[in-house]
Amino acid sequence: MLKKIYKFLFKSVIWLIILSVLWVLLYKWVPVPATPLMAIRYFEVKETQTTKIWKHQWVGLDEISKQIQLAVICSEDQNFIKHSGFDIKAIEKAIYYNKTGKRLRGASTISQQTAKNVFLWPQRSWLRKGLETYFTFLIEQLWSKERIMEVYLNSIEMGNGVYGIQAASQYWFGKSASRLTKDEAAAIASILPNPRNYRANPPSSYIQGRKEWIKKQMVYYGHLSYNESK
Repeated sequence: MLKKIYKFLFKSVIWLIILSVLWVLLYKWVPVPATPLMAIRYFEVKETQTTKIWKHQWVGLDEISKQIQLAVICSEDQNFIKHSGFDIKAIEKAIYYNKTGKRLRGASTISQQTAKNVFLWPQRSWLRKGLETYFTFLIEQLWSKERIMEVYLNSIEMGNGVYGIQAASQYWFGKSASRLTKDEAAAIASILPNPRNYRANPPSSYIQGRKEWIKKQMVYYGHLSYNESK
C-alpha cells in the first residue's frame, strides 16, 4: 500500500513538472490574457460598488517606450540584464537590514515578480515562495530577457484595477505606452511599490521625490540593451 502511494506521488510530481513547463512554454509566445491577481482583485470589490474596474490591454515590447522599460529596471531591479533570476547581493542586503531592524524594500527581481504575478497568488507563504523560485528558474531558462520584460510590463498592477503598461499609460496620461516620456515613465515606475494607494498623476510629494530619484538612476544607467544579458 505504501509503495502504491509513493508511486502515485512520484507520478503526480512528474506530471506537475511537465504541465508547468508546457505552461511556461505556452506563454513564451502567447500573450497572457489574465493573471490570478487580476481575478482576485476583481472579486475583492465590494458588492455595494456599482462598477468593477479591470483595465488591461496587451501590447508587444516594440510598442512599449524604452523609457518605461529603463524606468522599471532602475526602480525595481538594476541588475535585471545581468542576473539569472535572483539578485544575490540584494538578498544578502535585505537579510542584513532585517536583522538590524532597518526597513528595506524586498529583494525580488523583475523575473521573480513576473513569475509571481503570472503563475501564482499574491499571499505570502513558504509554499508560494518555493513555487516562485521554481517558476523564476523556468522563465529564465525558457524565455529571453526581452520576453520577461514584455510579460512583466503587460501583467503587473499599475493602479486600482489597472494592469499592464498600455492600460496604465491611458489611465494616467491619456496616451499609448509607445509615447511615454522619461518623466511619465518615471512617474508610473514610482508607484509600483503600492499602485493602489499611490498616484502617478498628479504625484504626491513622496512620489515626486521617488520620480526624481528614478530619473537620476536612468541617467546613471545609460543605454538599455538586452544584448548584454546572458
